[in-house]
Amino acid sequence: MTERTIWAIEGNTQRLDGGAMFGNAPRALWERWIAPDEQNRIPLACRALLVREDTDEGTRWILFETGIGAFFEPKLRERFGVVQSQHVLLASLADAGITHADVDVVVLSHLHFDHAGGLLAAYREGEPPSLLFPKATFVVGREAWARATAPHSRDRASFIEALPALLEASGRLEVADADGSRALGPDYRLHRSDGHTPGLVLVEVPSADGPIVFAADLIPGRPWVHLPITMGYDRYPEQLIDEKQALLTDLLARDGRLFFTHDPDCAMARVARDERGRFHAGQSWAHPRAMKI
Repeated sequence: MTERTIWAIEGNTQRLDGGAMFGNAPRALWERWIAPDEQNRIPLACRALLVREDTDEGTRWILFETGIGAFFEPKLRERFGVVQSQHVLLASLADAGITHADVDVVVLSHLHFDHAGGLLAAYREGEPPSLLFPKATFVVGREAWARATAPHSRDRASFIEALPALLEASGRLEVADADGSRALGPDYRLHRSDGHTPGLVLVEVPSADGPIVFAADLIPGRPWVHLPITMGYDRYPEQLIDEKQALLTDLLARDGRLFFTHDPDCAMARVARDERGRFHAGQSWAHPRAMKI
Protein backbone atom coordinates (compact mmCIF):
# COMPACT_ATOMS: atom_id res chain seq x y z
CA MET A 1 0.00 0.00 0.00
CA THR A 2 1.22 3.49 -0.88
CA GLU A 3 0.62 6.44 1.45
CA ARG A 4 0.93 9.89 -0.12
CA THR A 5 1.55 13.28 1.46
CA ILE A 6 1.64 16.59 -0.45
CA TRP A 7 3.15 20.03 0.00
CA ALA A 8 2.63 23.21 -1.99
CA ILE A 9 6.17 24.36 -2.77
CA GLU A 10 6.43 28.06 -3.51
CA GLY A 11 8.99 29.24 -6.04
CA ASN A 12 10.04 32.65 -7.29
CA THR A 13 7.08 34.90 -8.03
CA GLN A 14 6.40 37.06 -11.07
CA ARG A 15 4.48 40.16 -12.04
CA LEU A 16 3.16 39.97 -15.61
CA ASP A 17 0.83 42.09 -17.71
CA GLY A 18 -2.76 41.39 -16.70
CA GLY A 19 -4.08 41.79 -20.22
CA ALA A 20 -1.69 39.12 -21.49
CA MET A 21 -2.67 36.75 -18.70
CA PHE A 22 -6.40 37.16 -19.36
CA GLY A 23 -6.43 37.16 -23.16
CA ASN A 24 -9.52 38.85 -24.57
CA ALA A 25 -11.23 39.35 -21.18
CA PRO A 26 -11.62 43.08 -20.41
CA ARG A 27 -9.75 44.61 -17.49
CA ALA A 28 -13.06 45.61 -15.87
CA LEU A 29 -13.70 41.88 -15.43
CA TRP A 30 -10.31 40.43 -14.56
CA GLU A 31 -9.25 43.13 -12.09
CA ARG A 32 -12.06 41.89 -9.81
CA TRP A 33 -10.12 38.63 -9.47
CA ILE A 34 -6.52 39.89 -9.29
CA ALA A 35 -5.74 43.57 -8.75
CA PRO A 36 -3.07 45.04 -11.08
CA ASP A 37 -0.30 47.41 -10.09
CA GLU A 38 0.41 50.81 -11.66
CA GLN A 39 2.10 49.07 -14.61
CA ASN A 40 -0.95 46.85 -15.26
CA ARG A 41 0.93 43.80 -13.93
CA ILE A 42 -0.61 41.15 -11.70
CA PRO A 43 1.17 38.99 -9.10
CA LEU A 44 1.66 35.36 -10.06
CA ALA A 45 2.97 32.37 -8.17
CA CYS A 46 5.28 29.82 -9.79
CA ARG A 47 4.29 26.96 -7.52
CA ALA A 48 5.35 23.31 -7.50
CA LEU A 49 3.66 20.26 -6.01
CA LEU A 50 5.74 17.91 -3.86
CA VAL A 51 4.51 14.37 -3.26
CA ARG A 52 6.03 11.96 -0.76
CA GLU A 53 5.24 8.31 -1.30
CA ASP A 54 5.72 5.91 1.60
CA THR A 55 5.66 2.17 0.98
CA ASP A 56 7.15 -0.94 2.56
CA GLU A 57 10.12 -0.44 0.22
CA GLY A 58 10.84 3.08 1.46
CA THR A 59 10.15 6.71 0.60
CA ARG A 60 10.04 8.37 -2.81
CA TRP A 61 9.88 12.11 -3.50
CA ILE A 62 8.17 13.42 -6.66
CA LEU A 63 8.23 17.10 -7.63
CA PHE A 64 5.77 18.45 -10.17
CA GLU A 65 7.50 21.35 -11.93
CA THR A 66 10.11 23.69 -10.52
CA GLY A 67 8.79 27.21 -11.15
CA ILE A 68 10.79 29.97 -12.80
CA GLY A 69 13.77 29.77 -10.47
CA ALA A 70 16.55 32.35 -10.37
CA PHE A 71 18.58 31.50 -13.49
CA PHE A 72 17.97 34.82 -15.29
CA GLU A 73 20.66 37.45 -15.34
CA PRO A 74 19.50 40.67 -13.60
CA LYS A 75 18.41 42.45 -16.80
CA LEU A 76 16.21 39.55 -17.90
CA ARG A 77 14.92 38.99 -14.39
CA GLU A 78 13.58 42.54 -14.45
CA ARG A 79 12.18 42.16 -17.98
CA PHE A 80 10.18 39.08 -17.08
CA GLY A 81 8.98 40.43 -13.74
CA VAL A 82 10.76 37.93 -11.48
CA VAL A 83 10.54 39.36 -7.99
CA GLN A 84 13.28 37.58 -6.01
CA SER A 85 16.94 37.09 -6.91
CA GLN A 86 17.45 34.04 -4.65
CA HIS A 87 16.25 30.55 -5.62
CA VAL A 88 13.04 30.45 -3.57
CA LEU A 89 12.16 26.86 -4.54
CA LEU A 90 15.23 25.51 -2.75
CA ALA A 91 14.26 27.30 0.46
CA SER A 92 10.70 25.97 0.16
CA LEU A 93 11.98 22.41 -0.26
CA ALA A 94 14.08 22.91 2.86
CA ASP A 95 10.94 23.98 4.73
CA ALA A 96 9.43 20.63 3.72
CA GLY A 97 12.47 18.86 5.15
CA ILE A 98 14.37 17.92 1.98
CA THR A 99 16.83 19.31 -0.56
CA HIS A 100 16.82 19.17 -4.35
CA ALA A 101 19.28 16.26 -4.08
CA ASP A 102 16.61 14.13 -2.36
CA VAL A 103 14.07 14.37 -5.18
CA ASP A 104 13.63 11.12 -7.14
CA VAL A 105 11.39 12.30 -10.00
CA VAL A 106 10.76 15.76 -11.48
CA VAL A 107 7.72 15.99 -13.75
CA LEU A 108 7.54 18.88 -16.21
CA SER A 109 4.22 19.70 -17.86
CA HIS A 110 6.22 21.54 -20.55
CA LEU A 111 9.51 23.40 -20.75
CA HIS A 112 8.56 27.08 -20.73
CA PHE A 113 10.98 28.90 -18.46
CA ASP A 114 8.40 29.78 -15.80
CA HIS A 115 7.80 26.05 -15.26
CA ALA A 116 11.28 24.59 -15.80
CA GLY A 117 13.69 27.39 -14.83
CA GLY A 118 13.90 26.09 -11.29
CA LEU A 119 15.81 23.07 -12.60
CA LEU A 120 18.84 25.37 -12.86
CA ALA A 121 21.07 26.81 -10.19
CA ALA A 122 20.77 30.53 -9.45
CA TYR A 123 22.54 32.92 -11.83
CA ARG A 124 26.18 33.66 -11.17
CA GLU A 125 28.00 36.10 -13.40
CA GLY A 126 30.42 34.41 -15.76
CA GLU A 127 29.24 30.86 -14.99
CA PRO A 128 27.26 28.66 -17.43
CA PRO A 129 23.84 27.29 -16.46
CA SER A 130 24.03 24.17 -14.29
CA LEU A 131 21.41 21.53 -13.55
CA LEU A 132 20.16 20.81 -10.03
CA PHE A 133 18.42 17.60 -8.82
CA PRO A 134 21.40 15.25 -9.23
CA LYS A 135 19.56 11.94 -8.87
CA ALA A 136 16.13 12.77 -10.26
CA THR A 137 14.57 11.31 -13.39
CA PHE A 138 13.20 14.18 -15.48
CA VAL A 139 9.84 13.37 -17.12
CA VAL A 140 8.74 15.42 -20.15
CA GLY A 141 6.01 14.65 -22.67
CA ARG A 142 7.16 13.71 -26.17
CA GLU A 143 5.41 16.60 -27.98
CA ALA A 144 6.50 19.11 -25.35
CA TRP A 145 10.09 17.92 -25.74
CA ALA A 146 9.89 18.29 -29.52
CA ARG A 147 8.56 21.85 -29.13
CA ALA A 148 11.36 22.79 -26.73
CA THR A 149 14.08 21.45 -29.01
CA ALA A 150 12.60 23.07 -32.15
CA PRO A 151 10.42 25.97 -30.96
CA HIS A 152 8.22 28.13 -33.17
CA SER A 153 9.22 31.78 -33.50
CA ARG A 154 6.05 32.76 -31.60
CA ASP A 155 7.24 31.13 -28.38
CA ARG A 156 10.97 30.71 -28.87
CA ALA A 157 11.67 33.23 -26.09
CA SER A 158 9.65 31.08 -23.67
CA PHE A 159 12.29 28.34 -23.66
CA ILE A 160 15.72 28.08 -22.04
CA GLU A 161 18.17 27.45 -24.85
CA ALA A 162 20.68 25.50 -22.77
CA LEU A 163 18.18 23.30 -20.91
CA PRO A 164 17.46 20.46 -23.39
CA ALA A 165 21.17 19.66 -23.77
CA LEU A 166 21.63 19.65 -19.98
CA LEU A 167 18.68 17.29 -19.53
CA GLU A 168 19.95 14.91 -22.19
CA ALA A 169 23.49 14.97 -20.79
CA SER A 170 22.19 13.99 -17.35
CA GLY A 171 21.28 10.53 -18.67
CA ARG A 172 18.11 10.74 -16.56
CA LEU A 173 15.62 12.12 -19.08
CA GLU A 174 12.39 10.24 -19.80
CA VAL A 175 10.44 11.48 -22.82
CA ALA A 176 7.01 10.07 -22.03
CA ASP A 177 4.16 9.12 -24.32
CA ALA A 178 0.50 9.76 -23.57
CA ASP A 179 -0.10 6.30 -22.12
CA GLY A 180 2.03 6.96 -19.03
CA SER A 181 5.46 7.36 -17.50
CA ARG A 182 7.87 4.60 -16.51
CA ALA A 183 9.33 6.72 -13.74
CA LEU A 184 5.97 7.62 -12.22
CA GLY A 185 4.38 4.19 -12.59
CA PRO A 186 0.85 3.02 -13.33
CA ASP A 187 -0.85 4.85 -10.45
CA TYR A 188 -0.40 8.20 -12.20
CA ARG A 189 -2.64 9.13 -15.14
CA LEU A 190 -1.41 11.56 -17.80
CA HIS A 191 -3.81 14.05 -19.38
CA ARG A 192 -2.64 15.73 -22.59
CA SER A 193 -3.45 19.21 -23.89
CA ASP A 194 -2.39 21.22 -26.94
CA GLY A 195 -4.28 24.50 -26.50
CA HIS A 196 -1.52 26.28 -24.58
CA THR A 197 1.48 24.56 -26.13
CA PRO A 198 1.91 21.23 -27.96
CA GLY A 199 1.89 18.20 -25.70
CA LEU A 200 1.24 19.87 -22.35
CA VAL A 201 1.13 17.03 -19.81
CA LEU A 202 -1.15 17.25 -16.79
CA VAL A 203 -0.50 14.48 -14.28
CA GLU A 204 -3.27 13.10 -12.11
CA VAL A 205 -2.18 12.17 -8.58
CA PRO A 206 -4.33 9.46 -6.99
CA SER A 207 -6.05 10.32 -3.74
CA ALA A 208 -8.71 8.73 -1.53
CA ASP A 209 -10.48 12.11 -1.37
CA GLY A 210 -10.76 12.60 -5.12
CA PRO A 211 -7.93 12.81 -7.68
CA ILE A 212 -5.64 15.84 -7.89
CA VAL A 213 -4.59 17.12 -11.33
CA PHE A 214 -1.58 19.40 -11.63
CA ALA A 215 -3.29 21.89 -13.96
CA ALA A 216 -0.18 23.74 -15.24
CA ASP A 217 -1.09 26.33 -17.90
CA LEU A 218 -4.34 24.73 -18.96
CA ILE A 219 -5.90 26.21 -15.80
CA PRO A 220 -3.22 28.34 -14.09
CA GLY A 221 -5.44 29.59 -11.25
CA ARG A 222 -9.00 29.98 -10.02
CA PRO A 223 -10.07 32.71 -12.48
CA TRP A 224 -9.14 30.47 -15.40
CA VAL A 225 -11.52 27.74 -14.20
CA HIS A 226 -14.21 29.85 -15.93
CA LEU A 227 -14.46 28.26 -19.36
CA PRO A 228 -14.16 31.37 -21.58
CA ILE A 229 -11.10 32.74 -19.78
CA THR A 230 -7.80 32.05 -21.57
CA MET A 231 -4.36 33.65 -21.75
CA GLY A 232 -2.86 35.69 -24.55
CA TYR A 233 0.02 33.19 -24.45
CA ASP A 234 -2.23 30.28 -25.43
CA ARG A 235 -1.56 28.77 -28.85
CA TYR A 236 -5.15 27.77 -29.67
CA PRO A 237 -7.60 29.40 -27.21
CA GLU A 238 -10.72 27.71 -28.59
CA GLN A 239 -9.08 24.30 -28.41
CA LEU A 240 -7.90 25.06 -24.90
CA ILE A 241 -11.48 25.85 -23.83
CA ASP A 242 -12.66 22.50 -25.23
CA GLU A 243 -9.84 20.68 -23.42
CA LYS A 244 -10.60 22.52 -20.22
CA GLN A 245 -14.29 21.64 -20.43
CA ALA A 246 -13.49 17.96 -20.93
CA LEU A 247 -11.11 17.87 -17.94
CA LEU A 248 -13.44 19.81 -15.64
CA THR A 249 -16.41 17.63 -16.56
CA ASP A 250 -14.36 14.51 -15.83
CA LEU A 251 -13.05 15.80 -12.51
CA LEU A 252 -16.45 17.06 -11.38
CA ALA A 253 -17.87 13.56 -11.87
CA ARG A 254 -15.05 12.11 -9.74
CA ASP A 255 -15.00 14.84 -7.05
CA GLY A 256 -11.57 15.84 -8.28
CA ARG A 257 -9.29 18.77 -7.47
CA LEU A 258 -6.99 21.07 -9.41
CA PHE A 259 -3.52 22.11 -8.25
CA PHE A 260 -2.69 25.65 -9.45
CA THR A 261 0.81 26.76 -10.33
CA HIS A 262 0.15 30.48 -10.94
CA ASP A 263 -2.66 31.45 -8.55
CA PRO A 264 -1.07 33.92 -6.10
CA ASP A 265 -3.30 32.98 -3.15
CA CYS A 266 -4.60 29.45 -3.66
CA ALA A 267 -2.73 26.22 -4.35
CA MET A 268 -5.61 23.77 -4.77
CA ALA A 269 -9.38 23.73 -5.21
CA ARG A 270 -12.12 21.21 -5.80
CA VAL A 271 -13.98 21.46 -9.11
CA ALA A 272 -17.51 22.75 -8.61
CA ARG A 273 -20.46 23.87 -10.75
CA ASP A 274 -23.07 26.49 -9.92
CA GLU A 275 -26.83 26.43 -10.49
CA ARG A 276 -26.35 27.87 -13.98
CA GLY A 277 -23.96 25.07 -14.95
CA ARG A 278 -20.80 27.21 -14.83
CA PHE A 279 -17.58 25.69 -13.49
CA HIS A 280 -15.82 27.40 -10.61
CA ALA A 281 -13.32 26.68 -7.84
CA GLY A 282 -15.07 25.18 -4.83
CA GLN A 283 -13.46 24.02 -1.59
CA SER A 284 -9.97 25.53 -1.58
CA TRP A 285 -6.59 25.03 0.09
CA ALA A 286 -4.32 28.07 0.22
CA HIS A 287 -1.11 26.27 1.07
CA PRO A 288 -1.35 22.54 1.80
CA ARG A 289 1.58 21.39 3.86
CA ALA A 290 2.24 17.77 4.87
CA MET A 291 -1.34 16.99 3.84
CA LYS A 292 -2.24 13.31 3.71
CA ILE A 293 -4.15 12.43 0.55
